[in-house]
Amino acid sequence: MSTNPSARLILYGNATWNSPYVLSAFVGLTEKKLPFDVREVALHEGAQRSSDYVRTSFTARVPALVDGSFSLSESSAIIEYLEDKWPAPAHAALLPRDLEQRARARQMMAWVRSDLMPIREERSTEYVFYPHDCLPPYAPLSAQALRAVDKLVSVAERVVPADAGPLFGAWSIADTDLAMMLQRLVRTHQPLPARVQAFAEREWQRPSVQAFVNARRPPFRPVLS
Repeated sequence: MSTNPSARLILYGNATWNSPYVLSAFVGLTEKKLPFDVREVALHEGAQRSSDYVRTSFTARVPALVDGSFSLSESSAIIEYLEDKWPAPAHAALLPRDLEQRARARQMMAWVRSDLMPIREERSTEYVFYPHDCLPPYAPLSAQALRAVDKLVSVAERVVPADAGPLFGAWSIADTDLAMMLQRLVRTHQPLPARVQAFAEREWQRPSVQAFVNARRPPFRPVLS
């Protein structure tokens, strides 16, 4: 997908468009209304290990953002860069203005990136972004994954407002990141409290998120062992 072939900003993402980290960077760029070009990296072919891409992303992962001669990897760092270089009010805010709320948003972003591994392993993002009739059936969650679900739901119930609206009064990228984690459960029919489910579904309908959800993807290819 090329949103603007002549754009200075380039976002590198995986060719299957199912990375939650690429989603976060894509939504950030879209919310700020910055013209950018998306370039796909064929992770299943090992393209992330090519010397050209490693020069762009020293972590050899997606996403990576190129801004002129500057390149940056890791989605949370990309969000911070966008927020610092294109701040509100000239561009939409990605993080709350209030110092404590901003710290809480960063906390949420860091947590969903570093914890809940059993959910990520047993409810892959293919179940979020691909039709289920082309995927292997998912197995019941393990005891370890169910404990992770309990932890996720417990946190969500503490932070999601009574009206299931944004976590900090106004939308921030932390809403997208939490909704993405919850969608792993929503799309695989894991029961959630009504307020938590309503939050996940409302945030998922945000136009910037739907632009990513509706991207054209190649057919699903099972990983061969």
